[in-house]
Amino acid sequence: MNPTIRFAKEEDSATILEFIRHLAAYEHMEDELKHTPDTLKQWIFDEGNAEVLFAMDDGKEAGFALFFPYPSTVFARKGIYMESLFVLPEYRGKGYGKALIEEVARITYERGYDRLEWWCIDWNTSSQKFYESQGAESLKQWYIYRFSGDNLADVAKRSER
Repeated sequence: MNPTIRFAKEEDSATILEFIRHLAAYEHMEDELKHTPDTLKQWIFDEGNAEVLFAMDDGKEAGFALFFPYPSTVFARKGIYMESLFVLPEYRGKGYGKALIEEVARITYERGYDRLEWWCIDWNTSSQKFYESQGAESLKQWYIYRFSGDNLADVAKRSER
């Protein structure tokens, strides 16, 4: 099986949101989801903040990847950060996730970027095994830090002059 991959179009905003809803449910983050089809249309297509690929099965979306370029202060080249990769449960183990990763890697390479990175939640060992089976390496020496919500507001207010 060789899944078809296609770029999402503006009229796919509601479908992208459905995949994000599935991903949020899988990661137990449904209550944090803020996007609507309109905000996704604006964020992805009007502002160009990200790109989305769909893995297709006989004309139906089976999985998606959302990604965007980012600069490196050290390597002096861009990379791609894959924010989301999700395959619907009924399509898992059939090559859709592999096809999406390979396509994002191809795009990364063809654009002259030097790395493709993403995060994986710590309890998702099946995804970790999948990524490692594809040749990805875990950067265990790095920790993720974040300011958000009230904490972000508190820190931002410290800089008010």
